[in-house]
Amino acid sequence: MEYGILGLLILIADIYAIFQVFSSRVSGLAKILWTLVIVVFPVVGFIIWLIAGPRGATVRV
Repeated sequence: MEYGILGLLILIADIYAIFQVFSSRVSGLAKILWTLVIVVFPVVGFIIWLIAGPRGATVRV
């Protein structure tokens, strides 16, 4: 039962990350690459996305 809940939490986190990737302003290729990383490596991909993933509207001066 505990592993099912953990798996569900990981699935929800991955869906959230993929949604955030597709709603970001990065290029199409970057969106595809980030999605592949998150799908192929669910836990590690999500952690990498949290640390280095595309951010929303960042303004560079």
